[in-house]
Amino acid sequence: MTIFSKIIAGEIPCFKVYEDPHVLAFLDINPLSPGHTLVIPKEPRAHVHELSDESAAAIGRALPRICRAILKATGAASYNILQNNGSAAHQVVMHVHFHIIPKFPDGRGLGIGWSAGTLERAAGADLAQKIASAL
Repeated sequence: MTIFSKIIAGEIPCFKVYEDPHVLAFLDINPLSPGHTLVIPKEPRAHVHELSDESAAAIGRALPRICRAILKATGAASYNILQNNGSAAHQVVMHVHFHIIPKFPDGRGLGIGWSAGTLERAAGADLAQKIASAL
């Protein structure tokens, strides 16, 4: 059982901002900026690819609504949505969760380093075909 399962069960309090039958959203207790919110499915899965279609759709419906509310409440005009899968990808709590992190002109929010590579035409065509076939 994760800390998020305990929050869903009401065993640990949270600053709830949204709840429906499939999704819970609450303020992060270690925020990168004001309004930093976690959006989690109530379905206990560690990775996005493990979610049922129903839970995934519920997250997809809730995220834009919660983002609009955060922007309105904080006055921020920009934000990041961050979601990690697996410890190598920096996931700490093994329950699917999306961070909505408002970004402010003074720099508060998520900082990102991005080391982009290149995609060669033949390699891209081959990889796209493999992914499409796996669907």
